[in-house]
Amino acid sequence: MNDRKSRHPGLTVVHVAQGLPRAYVIKAKLESAGIPVLLDYESAAPLLGITIDGFGAVRVLVPAERADEAEALIA
Repeated sequence: MNDRKSRHPGLTVVHVAQGLPRAYVIKAKLESAGIPVLLDYESAAPLLGITIDGFGAVRVLVPAERADEAEALIA
């Protein structure tokens, strides 16, 4: 992933999913491998059900030291 920066210290963005359902699938896969996950998204997007033009994007964050492992599992 090109831009791995996060506003959360110690966490790295490993994937950007369009919508919560896709993000939850990725979260489950990573957590089943023992990788802690935080989903970061705008709170209004799920309420409105909009997933276009970046609105509704869900950033999947993991501890920086587990980022490469997480990206390999997602791929």
